[in-house]
Parts: sequence; structure tokens; C-alpha cells
Amino acid sequence: MGERLKEKLSVIKIRRFGDNREVIKEAMKATVLELLETPGKRDLEALIKGRRVAGNGCPPFVIVFVGVNGSGKTLTIAKVASYLQRQGFTVALACADTFRAGAIEQLEILASRLGVKAIRHRYGGDAAAVVFDAIQYAKAHGIDVVLVDTAGRMQTRRNLMEEMQKIVRIAKPDLTVFVGDALTGNDAINQAEEFSKYVPIDGAILTKMDADAKGGSAISIVQILKKPILFLGVGSNLDDLEPFDPKAFVDRIIEA
Repeated sequence: MGERLKEKLSVIKIRRFGDNREVIKEAMKATVLELLETPGKRDLEALIKGRRVAGNGCPPFVIVFVGVNGSGKTLTIAKVASYLQRQGFTVALACADTFRAGAIEQLEILASRLGVKAIRHRYGGDAAAVVFDAIQYAKAHGIDVVLVDTAGRMQTRRNLMEEMQKIVRIAKPDLTVFVGDALTGNDAINQAEEFSKYVPIDGAILTKMDADAKGGSAISIVQILKKPILFLGVGSNLDDLEPFDPKAFVDRIIEA
């Protein structure tokens, strides 16, 4: 970033005397915006609408969420479900975290609040089978989107990473989304990089952005994954999810 900023400032007329803060600030904004540009920008609503237009018998749009424990992944899934409902889509949830105690009940409670179906099996069962059943249920009932919760896993747990690969292989998701905690900084960046070695990541959601004024995680994750940030989690309520707006994001962090 430093070199890019130097290049921009080198072609900008800086007054020898006077206040140049606004000039420098605008150069910084332009530099960060360039860093956030990705070749894989995705219009989620347009993609889902395209699947819906394909007609009856077409499989639902499937999104698999991955990330480590404590990143807010399960709540984020419910937030995405709520967001999609407000856009007029129907949603089902797949409780494919059959590893963490209480994970299924947590998602079922959130599904009940949203008024959507949660597909579950027993703990210790085949997570990929849960996803398969959820997709079949959605197809049979004309549901637009299936959101898949997976076991929060550290990238060092090889057995769970292999399970994640199996889920992706069975689900053939339209999107695989990494959920990272913005407050963990470099840890979130390292996690995103490691997860991308096991499954193709199509985008990211950063949680707890209401408590992170710096935004460095977002910039670094975009640079590492070469994929877009889709949403920012900005609170604990189901509607505390914002579609990622690069310009608004850059304005906020530079002003901060």
C-alpha cells in the first residue's frame, strides 16, 4: 500500500505551505479502493434470481459457510437468511455442524425465529448427508436458497478439513463463503488463506466490524483470496448485516 500511495502523491500537486491533509486523505482513499478491487465481484441477488428464473426442477442456490469456532458463523448464517428473506427469497438451513455440542440447537432456534426450515441429523452423523437432504427438501418444496452451517474448525484439524471438502463435493455449492472475525486481525487473514487451500473460497463475510475501526482484515483478506467481501456483520441482531460497499467502507476507515 505504501508504494501505491507514494506513486499517487508523486503526481499530485502538493502545496509547499498550507494544509494538504485533504489531498493526502483522498489519495489514501483511492489507494485503498484499488486494493479492494477484485475480479470476482458478485451480485448475490442477481445470481439467485437467475436460478429462480430457470424454473421448476432446478436445484436451489446453495451457499456453504466455513470458518473457525468463535467467528460468529452460525449467527451470520441467520443474518444472511434474514437479509435474503427481505429481498423476497425463501430459505432453508442445513445443520451440518454435527461436531460442536449445541450447534444444531442454536441454528434451530435461529431458524424458528426466522420462520424457516432447519434440516438436521444426529450429532456425530455424516455432515454431507445433512446437506444432501437439505438440498432435496428445498428442491421438493420450491425453496430458493439453502444455507449450510459447517463445523467451526481450526485449519490444523485435518479430519474436519477433509469433512469440509466432502461437504463441498456433495453440495456442489454455488458459493463457498469464509466467515472471519475482524477483531482477530492476522489470525483471520491466516485462516482465510489456509481454508482456501482446501476448498475454493468465493467470498468472505467479516463479523464484529462495528468494533473494528481499522478495517485492515478486510483489505488483507481481499488481497489474499482475490475474492470479494460480501457482507459485514455490524452487531448481534439478525438485521445487523450490511452488504459490503467498498467506497463507504474506505470513507469510514480513513475518516476514523
